[in-house]
Amino acid sequence: MVAVLITALGKFVFMDFLAWRLPFITIVSVSWIAYIVYRKIEIKGIFKYWGLTLDTFKASALKVIPFGIISVICCFAIGHFQQTINITWHIIPILILYPIWGTIQQLLTIGLIAGNLQDLKYKKLADITIISITALLFAIVHFPYYWLVIGTFLLAAFYSYLYLKIRNLFVLGILHGWLGALFFYTVVGRDPFEEVFGVLFK
Repeated sequence: MVAVLITALGKFVFMDFLAWRLPFITIVSVSWIAYIVYRKIEIKGIFKYWGLTLDTFKASALKVIPFGIISVICCFAIGHFQQTINITWHIIPILILYPIWGTIQQLLTIGLIAGNLQDLKYKKLADITIISITALLFAIVHFPYYWLVIGTFLLAAFYSYLYLKIRNLFVLGILHGWLGALFFYTVVGRDPFEEVFGVLFK
């Protein structure tokens, strides 16, 4: 959990302050994937414990679909009201790549925070407490963009609730990636493709 907090602080420094988005995302992704592989070798069954499994994929996906549909409608409705809808071909690579980054984020926030809080041995926390803590931390990481803070708080609250019932990070990662991409191009009016990969084409 300490490493998760360090990663979150690094986001403010390297992504927000220095605008080193691509290097930060690349280094963090490689580092955490290496950690995941190491833990897989070290501890048998850790993938299933975290929810990196297909066993619960269908059950989790069926719970997510209604929420996803409502979220998509809300994104377009808010974007239309604000006149911030700016969908270009850039959204295609983001829809492909963002679920990978989204799954890593879900492991860090939902898997390692909500999961560990749920499994505390010395004190049993109520689900509402775990959900609130996890959602608040995830929202804070997206400060100071108020729409992202609101959106990620609501999403993380739902993610945490579902994860405590059905542990599957793949479903949450895909949902995070697709809704996150759509949220940027409709509600926020930003182009994450340009922000992350634009430096490569200049």
